[in-house]
Amino acid sequence: MEKVDESFFQETDHRPKQSTIEAEKIPLIDLSPVLTTDPSNTSSAITNLVSEIGDACKNWGFFQVINHGVPSTCRENIERASREFFLQPTEEKRKVSRDEDNPMGFYDTEHTKNVRDWKEVFDFVVENPTILPASHEPHDTKLKEMTNQWPNFPTNFREACEEYARGIEKLSYKLLELIALSLGLSSKRLNSYFKDQTSFMRLNYYPLCPIPDLALGVGRHKDSPALTVLAQDDVGGLEVKRKTDGEWIQVKPTLDAYIVNVGDIIQVWSNDRYESVEHRVVASSKKERFSIPFFFSPSHSVMVEPLEELISEQSPAKYKAYNWGKFNTTRNLSNFKKLNVENIQIYHFRIGDL
Repeated sequence: MEKVDESFFQETDHRPKQSTIEAEKIPLIDLSPVLTTDPSNTSSAITNLVSEIGDACKNWGFFQVINHGVPSTCRENIERASREFFLQPTEEKRKVSRDEDNPMGFYDTEHTKNVRDWKEVFDFVVENPTILPASHEPHDTKLKEMTNQWPNFPTNFREACEEYARGIEKLSYKLLELIALSLGLSSKRLNSYFKDQTSFMRLNYYPLCPIPDLALGVGRHKDSPALTVLAQDDVGGLEVKRKTDGEWIQVKPTLDAYIVNVGDIIQVWSNDRYESVEHRVVASSKKERFSIPFFFSPSHSVMVEPLEELISEQSPAKYKAYNWGKFNTTRNLSNFKKLNVENIQIYHFRIGDL
């Protein structure tokens, strides 16, 4: 076997175990009631659905959804295009490489927690162009446009990506409204934060890995946006850290389901009622894997803080406000290079920890 670059090696404590617990109990939620009815409808079916969503967010931070309204052809088209793109020679993929100036496109040296991930990615924004701060420096008010770049092959790549993104965006708004209702808010309470959204889609490719005991497809992390909506193939590999005992639980693929997880922004908005949960992706020496996460994120100008309806004298705000654009730009620094310090996290804004 060729010598493997040690930048892929996880610290001993974070290397994957050879045996994992399969998560049969991560909630599987049927969204069919909201396909025909507005989420603010007070029918018993909607009320029960809102309760299920709330329980899943509180107890797991992760759940799966079926009967979600995203056409299966839409998903099949992007999965086929993704596979065709990634299975090209590396020099072809690098024609649309991303960099620090424009972080949209192909990349194969991403880091999580300062350790290199065993994967390749292709990123694109939903709003093209998307506006973000030009730098992470607090007093720099300049903005920059992020624009998509598209490969020449596969020929239907852009069309498949854009069509799928619109379907998942629509689903994400439905989920956002259900989560708002589960917190006792009006259904559209959070929607305005997503005007001029900074959401992006990622195509992931996990090649065969000769050292699955030392490396991870993606190292342990929490997602910083509001929500992540994930399509994974039938290979699996996603693991969630169970809140009750800290065990890593494998999320078994469910046909035509999407996996949804609460991100840091919802944790802060909810004042810790719901928690963003650590997760990772194990590597495989037997089967390559493809997945497509959608990171649903608000406008760069949004100040993220506990919602006023959810704080009181008995439950004071647990976080000071932070600007999403600056947070996101700072967080993305570690994607391109290994940092000597831990990257920015929401706990840095905890009021008790200032």
